[in-house]
Amino acid sequence: MARRSLKASTVGIKKAKRAFQVREWTQEYLASEVGLETRQSIWKFFTGRPIERQSFMEICFQLGLDWQEIAELPIGGVATEKKLDWDKCQDIDALVEMVRKQRSDKIQAQCATLRLLDIAQPIELEDIYVNVNILNNIASQRWLDLFELQGLVSEELDSFSLVPICQERVRAMQAVVTYPKVMVLGKPGSGKTTFLQYIATQCNQGKFLSDKIPIFIRLKNLAEDGRETGNFSLLNYITQNLAEDGICDQQIQTLLADGRMLILLDGLDEIPEDDSAEIVQKIRNLSEKFYKNRFIITCRIGTQQCQFDSFTDIEIADLDFSQIEAFVQKWFINVDKNSIERGEALAYQFMEKLQLLENRQIRELAQSPLLLNLVCCMFQAQSNFPTRQVEFYKQGLDILLNRWDEVRSIKRNDSDLHLSLPHKLKLLSQIAAVTFEQKRYFFTKSNVRHYIAEYLGQLSSAQCDPEMLQLNSEALLKWFLARGLLVEQARGIYSFSHLTFQEYLTARNIVTSSEPEILEKKLSDLVSHVTEARWRQVFLLASSVLGNVPYLLQLMKQHIDGLVATDDQLQQFLIWLHQKSLSVQAPYKKAAIRAFYLTLVLPNDLSLDCDMALCVAIDSRLAGTLATDLSVDLTLNHAVSLTQTLPDPMDRVLALSFALTLDEDVVCDCDFERSLQQLKKQLPAPEQGRERLKQWWNANGETWTLQLRSLMLWCRNISHQWQFSEKQKEVLKQYYAANQLLVDCLNTNREVSSSIRDKIEETLLLPITKTSSSLSGKNVYLSTGSVLKCC
Repeated sequence: MARRSLKASTVGIKKAKRAFQVREWTQEYLASEVGLETRQSIWKFFTGRPIERQSFMEICFQLGLDWQEIAELPIGGVATEKKLDWDKCQDIDALVEMVRKQRSDKIQAQCATLRLLDIAQPIELEDIYVNVNILNNIASQRWLDLFELQGLVSEELDSFSLVPICQERVRAMQAVVTYPKVMVLGKPGSGKTTFLQYIATQCNQGKFLSDKIPIFIRLKNLAEDGRETGNFSLLNYITQNLAEDGICDQQIQTLLADGRMLILLDGLDEIPEDDSAEIVQKIRNLSEKFYKNRFIITCRIGTQQCQFDSFTDIEIADLDFSQIEAFVQKWFINVDKNSIERGEALAYQFMEKLQLLENRQIRELAQSPLLLNLVCCMFQAQSNFPTRQVEFYKQGLDILLNRWDEVRSIKRNDSDLHLSLPHKLKLLSQIAAVTFEQKRYFFTKSNVRHYIAEYLGQLSSAQCDPEMLQLNSEALLKWFLARGLLVEQARGIYSFSHLTFQEYLTARNIVTSSEPEILEKKLSDLVSHVTEARWRQVFLLASSVLGNVPYLLQLMKQHIDGLVATDDQLQQFLIWLHQKSLSVQAPYKKAAIRAFYLTLVLPNDLSLDCDMALCVAIDSRLAGTLATDLSVDLTLNHAVSLTQTLPDPMDRVLALSFALTLDEDVVCDCDFERSLQQLKKQLPAPEQGRERLKQWWNANGETWTLQLRSLMLWCRNISHQWQFSEKQKEVLKQYYAANQLLVDCLNTNREVSSSIRDKIEETLLLPITKTSSSLSGKNVYLSTGSVLKCC
C-alpha cells in the first residue's frame, strides 16, 4: 500500500528549486496549476515537509521532475522490479509497447469482466458483448415541431413509433476511430460502460488503436479519492495509477506529450454534484493541455450539464433485431451455462416468441440491454415470457427508478427534492394518465413542468410559492430524465422513454386510487375508451392488478352491449347467431361457438373473417380439429368466398372443385350431400381450357353461386345476406374488438372466480333482453334468442 504522504529529500529540494527558478513562476501560480487552493502545500514541499502524495507527484510533474528522484523514499525505493528501464525505452514506440505489456494484466482485470443485474457471478466481457451502434444525430439536439412528432404516431400505437424519425446508425467503434475526443451519451443501461470496457480490452490486446495505452478511470472513484485527499487532479490520478506499475514521471510526460494515451473516463453523470464542476474543469484542462491524446467520456443522456468544446457527442442507439438476437444467444449459452446446442435452441425459442403480437410490449423494452437481461432472466425461469406482463413492467420501472444505481453504489443528489420515491412514482403516473388521455405522446418542457407543479401544489401549501414550484418542477424533470423514464425527443420536447411505461403508469394511476368514489369515476372514464385500440393495453394492465376486477368487467360488458342495443337489425343478427349456436353439435362453450360464427359470416371488408382469436380465447379447444358442423360450415363459407375473391374463372372452378369435396363421414345430411354433389357436377371440367371455363362462368357463375348460397341457407342456416350499412359494419367491428378485449381482460386476472367467469362468458354475444313494460308494441329480444311479439 503506497504511503499517503511524501516529502522531498535534501537533494530533491535543490533540484526542485532549480526547476522552479528556471520557469520563473510564483508559488501561487504553481499551486493553481496543481489544483490547490492555497500555496501552503507548495511551501511545505520546498521546505522538506510531508504533503499529500498526489499533490507531491503533481508538483513534480508540473516542474518536469521524476517524483521518485525528488522524494525521500525508504531504502529500496519503490518496487524496482517493476520500474521500467528508461535507457531501453528512448524510442517512443518501444516505450508504448513496454508500458502496454507492463499494464496488460491490470487492464484485463479491470475491464475484461462485468456484472449483470441479478446474475450471481461475473461474466467475461467477450461472452456477452455485442457490437453497438450510434445515432448520427443526438435526438435531444434536433429541431423538430411538436405537431410533426405527434402526427407520426399511428392510431394503433405501435410501441416503436415513439422514435418517429428513423435516424441513420453507424458502428460505434467506427465513430471512435473517426473522432479523437468523444462524449458517449446513452440512456440508463444502454451499455455505455460495457462499450468503454470493450474499447479498453481491445486496445489492450492490440486489436484496436494498438499505438495507444488504455487508461480506464471510473469518475465516481476519482471523486471519492478526491474528497478523501482534497485533490481532484485527473493528471495526478493518472500519474499515480501509472506509477504503481513502475512508470516514472518522465515517461508519463513523454507519452502524454506524444499523444500515446487512450483515456477512458466512465460515468460523468455519477460524480456527486458538489464535485462535478471541479472534476469537469480538470478533464477540460487535461484534454486541452495534452490535446494529442484520445479521450472518451461516457455520460447518461439528459444529465450532462456542460459541453467540452473539442469533443464530439454521440448517442448509443437502442438495440436492433439482430443485436437482440446476438445478445440472447450469448446469454443462454454463456450466462445460463448451457451447451452451445441447448443455448441456441433456447435463444431460437426466445426470439420466436418475442416476435408474437402479444409480446409487442416486451419486444419494445428489450431494445435496452439492461431490460433485455431482465427479460432473459424471466424467460429462463419457465421457458416463456411471464403471463402477467404487469410484473415485468413493475420490475423494469424499479430497476430504472432505484435498483440500477443502488447495486452500483451510486448516490445521486435527490435530497433537495423533498419527495419520496412512492410520490415520484405517483406523480409520474399522473403525468402518464393526463398525457395519454389527451393523446399527447410528446409534450413540451412547459407542459411537463406544469403537470409537476400542479401535483406538488396539491401536496402542501408550503410548496405553493410560484418560484419554489418552478425550481422543484425543474429538479424533478431532471430527475426523471436522469433515470431514463422521460427522454428528450427533440429540443424542449419530451416523451416517456417507452410507450409501454406510459401505458402501465396510466393503468396504475387508475387502479391505485384509494377513494372508492374516485376509483369508480376513473373506471367509468376508462370504460368509455373500450372501442379505442390505443387503450387496449391499459385495459389489460388495469384488469390484471385491480382488486375489484369484476366491477370493471361488468362496466365493460354493459358498455359493449350498449353498442348494438338500439339497432334492430344488429339485434336480429345476434338472435340468429344465438340460434345457430344452439343448432350445431359441438363440445365447445356456446359463447365460443357464437364467436366462431360471428367471424365466419361477417363481410370480408371487416377483416374479421377467418380470425379465430376470439373463439379460441373463450374456448381453447377450437384451436384443434374442429367439430363436424363447424368444419362443414367453414368449408362452405370458404367456397362462397372463392367465388368473390379469385379473379380468374379457371382458378375459381379449380378451387371450388377442391373446396366442395367433403368427406361422406363428415356430412351427416344425405340430402344436403347429394344436392352439393349435383352443384359440383355443374362445374365444367378444367380440361376444357381457360377460354371455355371463362365463357361458362360468365354465363352461369352468378346463378351457380346463388344456388350454392340457397343450399347453405336452407340446409345449414348460413350465408344470409345481411346487407349491413357502412355504419353498422363499423359498429360490428368495434363490437367484435371490444368483446375480444373483455375476454382477454377476463383471462388476464386469474383471481376472478369461476362463477363470475362463467356468468360473463354465458352472456357474451347475445341479444339484449328487453322488458315488455318499457317497449310495448315492439319486439322483445330475450337472452335465449327467442323473439316475442308484444301486444
